[in-house]
Amino acid sequence: MNHDYDAIIIGAGVIGVCTGFELAKRGCRTLNVDRQPAAGSGSTCNTCAIIRLHYSTPDGCAMARESYFHWLDWGRYLGVPDELGLAKYVNTGCLVVKNDRNHDLVNVMAALEELHVAYEDLTAAEVATRFPWIDTRTYGPPVTTGSERFGEPTGGRIRGAVYIPESGYIDDPTLACHNVQRACEARGGEFRFGAEVVEILKDGGRAAGVRLADGSTIRAPVVVNVGGPHSAIINGMAGVLDGMNIRTRPLKQEVCHVPAPADMDYHQVAPLISDGDIGCYSRPTTGNHILIGSEDPECDVLEWVEDPDDYNTGFTHQWETQVMREAQRVKGLGIPGQTGGLVDLYDVSDDWIPIYDKSDLPGFYMAVGTSGNQFKNAPVAGKLMAELIAKVEGGHDHDAEPVTMPLRYTRRTCDIGFFSRRRPLNPDSSYSVIG
Repeated sequence: MNHDYDAIIIGAGVIGVCTGFELAKRGCRTLNVDRQPAAGSGSTCNTCAIIRLHYSTPDGCAMARESYFHWLDWGRYLGVPDELGLAKYVNTGCLVVKNDRNHDLVNVMAALEELHVAYEDLTAAEVATRFPWIDTRTYGPPVTTGSERFGEPTGGRIRGAVYIPESGYIDDPTLACHNVQRACEARGGEFRFGAEVVEILKDGGRAAGVRLADGSTIRAPVVVNVGGPHSAIINGMAGVLDGMNIRTRPLKQEVCHVPAPADMDYHQVAPLISDGDIGCYSRPTTGNHILIGSEDPECDVLEWVEDPDDYNTGFTHQWETQVMREAQRVKGLGIPGQTGGLVDLYDVSDDWIPIYDKSDLPGFYMAVGTSGNQFKNAPVAGKLMAELIAKVEGGHDHDAEPVTMPLRYTRRTCDIGFFSRRRPLNPDSSYSVIG
């Protein structure tokens, strides 16, 4: 059979473009197709683009650490310039508050030590000294605004926090996708935008390409689902859902954008803050503002979405709840009278850990369930998918003997089976955006 391409990647978000780039670097004729008008125009454009090293599992920490070095030397990773300029990594450091849900960060600190990542184990008094604008009283476990104790301290001080200097964010996630697109194109990769996939073609019991909404077909022996919030729909088209123990579904998320206290230069003094005691994470952003997201505390009702093309894109009471929770920690933070920020969807797996895997349909692969926490891991996820595809297409039985990949910077071996579609629910996951 004649093929138009060696691999079709469905999606041109950050993981989709990195997958295309890594396959193109191996000599594959690649095509990224995306229904959006440009790379990174889907859920990637509304990410907080946080680069952090703390995860709930050692494998998650290792992948984040490996990816960190790619962001740190972004131009070298790409290998080519971009007429729009390059996205930049902004280092802020990260303060992670100890609480019951993260088990006082004992496992996180052990993983950081294993990876030789510098961190400081701070007491509440040391947090208050270094960040005098932080209220170190405990407010958790988080409750909703309907609770009588909402906003009231629950006694004593936080049990401390871990400060990780090597953390920050990418200043423009959409530009980062465009950067990788240009790098992929320099290796021969192609992109088609405004192209909606409506069918996964099959021939001889394996994937054979895609059919688009305009009726055209594109042939390739390898198809990779990197469809973000649409990933479950695409897996349904391929008929691979029954072979998955872990599945994905879209979840609505609201990220608040609010002014910092007027007497602070927040962008200069504030780190990323991951704070399970109040159920929020936050980071500074331009214009002396703060981005505030939810760490999905147990008290909140998660808004799962049946149709990713038809959901409420407006802010709800959750916006005010998140800002009020953050105001418990940041002294002097006001509650604006007008909402602002981002509303979008996460592609969430059952245990909030991604699926990077083959499927029961030969030639059909998945990089899905990224759960709002994988932007930072995109360069390594692309390498991982390219290695997996090369080995499986070469005849390796990944389900019986998981493919492994050496990690250059951390000098570890990544067991790709950790991200299997057939894995049991991971008990070490936070079951939240923390991963």
